[in-house]
Amino acid sequence: MKLAVFAALFQAVAVSVTSAYPITGNGVNCRSGPGTSYGVKKVYAKGADIKVSCQTAGTSVNGNNIWDKTQDGCYVADYYVKTGTNGYVTKKCSASGGGGNTGGGSGDGKLPGPVKDDYPYKSSCGGVDPWRYYKCQCTSFVAWRINKRLGVKFHNQYKGVNWGNANSWDDAARRTGVKVNSTPVPGCVAQTNAGNWGHVAWVTAVGDKTVTIEEYNHNVREGYSKRTVSKGSFNYIHIKV
Repeated sequence: MKLAVFAALFQAVAVSVTSAYPITGNGVNCRSGPGTSYGVKKVYAKGADIKVSCQTAGTSVNGNNIWDKTQDGCYVADYYVKTGTNGYVTKKCSASGGGGNTGGGSGDGKLPGPVKDDYPYKSSCGGVDPWRYYKCQCTSFVAWRINKRLGVKFHNQYKGVNWGNANSWDDAARRTGVKVNSTPVPGCVAQTNAGNWGHVAWVTAVGDKTVTIEEYNHNVREGYSKRTVSKGSFNYIHIKV
């Protein structure tokens, strides 16, 4: 009887011990929640061993929607973790441990929002929009997204500074204390000074080395388009996220 009890206790302890699994990708993001819309808390190098405390469903990555909560308290896509299976290998995370919200980094479930051309002035280009930009230009589209998706009352004179053309948005952001860096997250603004007027776009998804943006007046004259490019193609303005 004592041996049976000891064996049962040993088995229970063994099951609770978390196994270590290697990371298979280069520079794999560990995020604050189970999805690509959450902010990056840590980056794992290829071959790094992580311990998985629980698993939950989230954004699908190459057909695998499982996300692993690591010993660092953040979530990594199971696709990049060599567990030996595409299924669950440990317990599911509780509601307090994450897994319910795969929306935006603000936790409101609205970011980055649907990937579609929902710009309200697409059939009435020309003239000035409510945010003091010309309709169907990249700046107008992004100003609308900031207002609609972020709930920020952004306009051409935001925080008392003239934001102007797209090529001056990074300078205006810095002058008003808005963070500008090279780290994109869904719901931030992609900005470049290239060309005569520069360009701004809405970040809708982030990969290991790429960023997917929605934009106006780039591939389609005064129209909507979407593309995936290298992260290094833009600066990133974090008005809210």
